[in-house]
This record gives sequence, C-alpha cells and structure tokens, in this order.
Amino acid sequence: MEDEKKTDGGWELIDSYSRRQAIDDGLLVDVSEIAQEAGIRYPVALSRDVYESYVAVPAGVAGQDVAGRLWDVVWMLSCALRRKPGGQEIRFELFVKNDRQAARRVELKAVCGPGDDLSPCITVMQPWED
Repeated sequence: MEDEKKTDGGWELIDSYSRRQAIDDGLLVDVSEIAQEAGIRYPVALSRDVYESYVAVPAGVAGQDVAGRLWDVVWMLSCALRRKPGGQEIRFELFVKNDRQAARRVELKAVCGPGDDLSPCITVMQPWED
C-alpha cells in the first residue's frame, strides 16, 4: 500500500494542481482558439497577470479593445515561435498602450511543457513568473 503513494522517483505526491484547474480558477486564461487562428497548433494560456496587464483595456485608454490586444500578444508569440522553433522557453516583445502616453515595449516569456494529458502546451507569462 505504501508504495502506491510513491512516484517513479520515490517521492510522495502531496498535492497536485492541474492546468485545467488553473484555467477554471482564473489563474490562467485559455486563448487556444485565437492562437490556432494565428497558426499555433498547441493549446495556449496566458497568466492572469499578462492578461490583466496587456490584454484587458485600462480605463481611459482610447482606441483599444480586448480582441485587438489579445491578437497582438498571440500574433507576436506566433512570430517568435516561427523564429525559434523547438525551444522550451522563448522571450518575445510587443508594444502595449496602457495610458495616454505612447505605447511601450514589454517582454513576455512563453514556456512549452506537458499539459495535463502530457501533450505539449504553451503558457505565456511575465518574465519573472514561473
């Protein structure tokens, strides 16, 4: 019975948190449908911080909408993936307008790893997020 609690590495699994749970809880935002339109074949999710910082439109910012801002993030990810295919982590940049000033350049990180069913998936996050 005791051996059933052990993984192959001999560690006891205390808790797990799936990608699906993170999406359901709102910690990740599934953008796979729009990512497919941009030519990305793997499921893609944004961290909540990326979504709130660069997709949601801040109050008082004119000429911006969620759909356009989301497309900008996903399209720039798609371009970065074409430039450096096969990597587990890539960095990419885009310009974002979050106030009445000029758009500013921001850097994001995309990590490709196994999803809940062990098939590849991509998570886009701030450079300091894990």
